[in-house]
Amino acid sequence: MTQIPNPVFSPQDREREYSPSSCIGGNYAPYIEQYATLSKAALVGSAHHVELAYGDAAAHKLDLFLPAGTHSESLPPLLLFIHGGYWQELSKASSSFSAPDCTAAGIAFAALDYTLAPQACVHDMVLECRKALRWLHQHGNKLGFDPQRMVVSGSSAGAHLAAMCCLRGWEDDADLPLGTPAAAVLVSGIYDLQPLIGTSINDALSLDAASARAVSPQLLDLTGFPPTLIGWGEIETSEFKRQSQAFADLLKAQGAQYLPPIEMPGRNHFDVIFDQARPDTRLGAATHALFASLPVTSTGST
Repeated sequence: MTQIPNPVFSPQDREREYSPSSCIGGNYAPYIEQYATLSKAALVGSAHHVELAYGDAAAHKLDLFLPAGTHSESLPPLLLFIHGGYWQELSKASSSFSAPDCTAAGIAFAALDYTLAPQACVHDMVLECRKALRWLHQHGNKLGFDPQRMVVSGSSAGAHLAAMCCLRGWEDDADLPLGTPAAAVLVSGIYDLQPLIGTSINDALSLDAASARAVSPQLLDLTGFPPTLIGWGEIETSEFKRQSQAFADLLKAQGAQYLPPIEMPGRNHFDVIFDQARPDTRLGAATHALFASLPVTSTGST
């Protein structure tokens, strides 16, 4: 597979390009606080929320939100969100801000926890996220959502993990059940991890050339990749934009079900994800259209 070489930067320029807060003056704390505030409100305001364990490790937990009961004969689809934080920050506790938008539209929502660095390497985080998808597929009907209409989404590092969950024939893990996930929404992600080597981000990750290549979807076979929506904010570094566009281009070149990528005006790396399920935004409208395109396969009462 022919790959386009990464741009050559000085160490200082590469550090800046892979520091998304460099576009907003360096202080991203207010956005993290907003994640937590909105997620807490989602928990308090939901009568249909449950915390579940998808494995035995302490971090193998997820928060599931279901829409209120309807007269529909079909089970609702699910948006599974994988948070960012450069594989070393955040948790599901600050990742449920899209739950109200989803449940209001008849879509179940789940926020996923996984073990963070340095306690886990990126490779093992990928395995954990894929484990969660297997568990959700196995238990979906009983839990009250359609396991054949699961869409995996992620922001930043979460978009990388979501993309790794879409791989078929990845030599490091058995395939997920056929049609799992049914689609993906990838926002402001990194799909080639090699440029992180030599930056401060890698201090906790300990990636080398081989381990970075093994978990870089940009460098792997994308045959069988599901329908995918890729987006990013207007106020992002050139490298974050390039990585997203390059991955979209590769999906198209490899014959995946390609959706035109979206750049969200006025949004930055940290607030663009708020739009993922808001129907009055470009990203949210595209996400809802993606759900509407999925065929209904499971029935039951919600």
